[in-house]
Amino acid sequence: MKFTPNLISVEWLNKNIENPDIIILDATINKVIDASSQRIPKARFFDIKKRFSDVNAPFPSTLPSAEQFQKEARGLGINKDSLIIVYDDKGIYSSARAWWLFKTFRFKNVAVLNGGLPQWILNAFKVEAYSDAVFRHGNFEAKYNSEFMTDFVGVNEFSNNNATLIIDARSEERFNCLVDEPRAGLRRGTIPNSTNLPYTRLFNDYLMKPKTELTVIFNNLVDNKVKFVFSCGSGITACILALAATLCDYKNLIVYDGSWTEYGTLTK
Repeated sequence: MKFTPNLISVEWLNKNIENPDIIILDATINKVIDASSQRIPKARFFDIKKRFSDVNAPFPSTLPSAEQFQKEARGLGINKDSLIIVYDDKGIYSSARAWWLFKTFRFKNVAVLNGGLPQWILNAFKVEAYSDAVFRHGNFEAKYNSEFMTDFVGVNEFSNNNATLIIDARSEERFNCLVDEPRAGLRRGTIPNSTNLPYTRLFNDYLMKPKTELTVIFNNLVDNKVKFVFSCGSGITACILALAATLCDYKNLIVYDGSWTEYGTLTK
């Protein structure tokens, strides 16, 4: 079976869903699991907010420790040789964050489902209700790679580095300070020397645009930069930019974990 990391079609998953090495993760953010919840068959809930974030951190969706990530991943039955496919119920949204977390902890065999649950349903593929499944403990190993994430100190250094481009995934209105931030009390603003690429520009309906179109979008921004830092509101949609840049074969990609929620709080 040929498995291509980073992005997988719903057609491919439907064809290969019975492969025992495949683990499907529903990374829908703030999902409530009840009797009406639908999932792709065999999907396991990847709880970004409560299990795969540092819940004691001052900012939302903060990167967990390697120990926490490994423990929670093993609890989902994930092994070192698993083939992981992540999706969400918006198309591609929080699934990109889950994908980037696995990469941050040095796991390569992970892909985002292109179009997510909406595209799966559009193709009339089977869905099922959630169940109270208990999974056999996995042997997944997490090893943190600090080159994939940065913090407040790091982003300030990148902001003053002429070889680095900071790209903000928020909407134009938020980036240009025309509307309030959705987080109560958070000031409007932008990281110095950053540019704007709203993540919504990367899609045709629910699907990520093809590589040729994505490359044009990024080439119009990058100039002669050799390193790229992605930011957003709280570190979720920044990972969508990281996914698109990866598909375009860019290297030296970094996500600002705290993003504007952290930066806007710690600066005036």
